[in-house]
Amino acid sequence: MLYYLFVFLAAFVVDLLPFAGPPAWTVMVFFQMKFGLNVWAVLVVGVLGSTLGRYILSLYIPVLSNKFIKPQKNEDIRFIGQKLADKGWKVPLFVIIYTLMPLPSTPLFTAAGMAKIKAIRILPAFIVGKFTSDMFMVLAGDYAVKNAEALAKGFWSWKTLSGSLIGIIIIAVFLFIDWHKLLQEKKFRLSIKIWK
Repeated sequence: MLYYLFVFLAAFVVDLLPFAGPPAWTVMVFFQMKFGLNVWAVLVVGVLGSTLGRYILSLYIPVLSNKFIKPQKNEDIRFIGQKLADKGWKVPLFVIIYTLMPLPSTPLFTAAGMAKIKAIRILPAFIVGKFTSDMFMVLAGDYAVKNAEALAKGFWSWKTLSGSLIGIIIIAVFLFIDWHKLLQEKKFRLSIKIWK
């Protein structure tokens, strides 16, 4: 039972970080393989830890953004959040589709936190998408990964690095586009001076 607590805590910590780190499923695979844990129990516990980590990330990221990012850019991001909040079923659908893709969810929760989108709008969809995508990864890991060396190489694979790069690009899109101009005036403008 203690090992499942480790799975929960590891998935929580990995998804609590405000930058792209190793995906939570790699932690789940590691503990499942190392200690012979039940795959389905690892999935449930890991996804719950991951969800809690992302939820707390979305709560504290506005504090960081207020401290390090210009007020005008924070207002711009909140404007996006208001636009997304008005779309009904589109936000949860976007979250499910996004979490099904092999992309880090850090940008999703960074943008949602900065835009102050209510967690209830994204967490249920995140759980559905996260459980589904992690299920495939953990089951594949259970089948394919048989030693720690292979798992360690997976941390630095081209897929992990390209996923992290895509995540950084997505964060940059949210931060450097002037969303007021784009959505209200239909004019595209980049604003790189966002830091205080």
